[in-house]
Order: sequence, then structure tokens, then C-alpha cells
Amino acid sequence: MLPSLPTLAVLVPLLSLAGLFYSASVDETFPQGCTSTNSLCFYSLLLPVTIPVYVFFHLWTWMGIKLFRHN
Repeated sequence: MLPSLPTLAVLVPLLSLAGLFYSASVDETFPQGCTSTNSLCFYSLLLPVTIPVYVFFHLWTWMGIKLFRHN
């Protein structure tokens, strides 16, 4: 069973922040290491940015379909 959307909206950024702090504590070259796609830091920064953008465009598309269908 999947958790609800409000739970995911809180859980995903917290897990990403935890991954970011983990990367900062483990990786010696933390600021420079965030540019490589092989590092955990890159994905812990990418995830909080990607999810809101996906949700925004998903809702935008859904709203466009609703408006097109009802006009």
C-alpha cells in the first residue's frame, strides 16, 4: 500500500535532506562532488527539485484536459 500524497510531500524532501547531510559528512569534496552524476549528493539535490516540477506539469496537463473537455 502506497502512502498518501501529503505523507509523500513531507517524506521525500526529508529523505533527500538526510541524503544531502549524509553526503556532506562522508564526501571530502562535497561542493565539487555534487556536479557528478555518480555521487549521492547530485541525486539528493535533484530529487527535491524534480518532484514539484513533475507535480506542477502533471496538474497543468490535467487542468488543460478538463478545460478542453468541458468547453
